[in-house]
Amino acid sequence: MLFYSTNLIAAPVPFNDALLKGLAPDKGLYMPEYIPRLEKEEILAFTDMEYPEIAFRIARKFLQGVISDEELLTITRDAYDYEVPLEHVVDRKYVMRLDQGPTASFKDFAARMMGRLMQHYLNHGKRKLLILT
Repeated sequence: MLFYSTNLIAAPVPFNDALLKGLAPDKGLYMPEYIPRLEKEEILAFTDMEYPEIAFRIARKFLQGVISDEELLTITRDAYDYEVPLEHVVDRKYVMRLDQGPTASFKDFAARMMGRLMQHYLNHGKRKLLILT
């Protein structure tokens, strides 16, 4: 799957380029060419899975053929190696506690996965990257 710039000027790029570049040369954000479909049965099966497995199943839809299932599962398990509690609000409504990661910020959910995917590609390309926050 290729990723295109929201400004529609830059050429589409593969996932690893979009991930490591961050912004397209035309200053647009990268988006997948299409959003893969999740079947009803797949979504219902999520109720019996831990968060890392759900993340793996969804990420695999975007990254099939780009990263092996084994490597992707390892990455998702490592990125989400902490409990993600759901708190009951009322009836069938729940709140997912995104503040339970290592830095107590909702950003842990994206940043940990993104960092591990970056590390995966940098290791395979024998490249280095300095991230300043």
